[in-house]
Amino acid sequence: MPPAKPSRPAPLEGVPPGFRVERDLSVGRHPLLAAFPGLDRLDTARRHEPDEAARERLHHQTLVEVVSQDVWMYVAPRALPKGMRRAWRPVVSPDADCIVVGQEHLRESPELTLFLDIFHELCHIRQRAAGRELWPEDLSYVERPTEVEAYRFVVDEAHRYGVADAILRDYLRVEWIDDDEHRTLLDAVGVARR
Repeated sequence: MPPAKPSRPAPLEGVPPGFRVERDLSVGRHPLLAAFPGLDRLDTARRHEPDEAARERLHHQTLVEVVSQDVWMYVAPRALPKGMRRAWRPVVSPDADCIVVGQEHLRESPELTLFLDIFHELCHIRQRAAGRELWPEDLSYVERPTEVEAYRFVVDEAHRYGVADAILRDYLRVEWIDDDEHRTLLDAVGVARR
């Protein structure tokens, strides 16, 4: 008989002390700090947004929308981007900054993945607030400056906490890019190919 699956993923090395995930949130919208209590007190949060007032606004005004769909995390667009009209139907949030997370991802993914994902998406919230385009139609995913910048931030944080490049290579192997794009992304964010 195979061993029973643990009820919660084991914490991974590389997650900073104090990072917590409220894994049992119901489908719907919640404050960011209800999903990730204490996130605002992490050293990573201070490095991500050094200005205390801006950091407080970011963490207290951003929402998390838990959805039942099989998705990872993404920033809800204000309006449906033209290039997404056929292939994908994201949650749209015209009036509030909202990070969408799949319920299964929130419940089952390793803490390290969720740590990297939430700060990646918070980078996008800040980028959009600065007037940057998150979904330029003329660039591939790994060519988008906003993606490279967000991944570089979380890779730097992961390195700071002792996460090995082998783990980061796996983290950066997202299903919507091919092998060449994966190598391009690794090079762009400072993760060794092997």
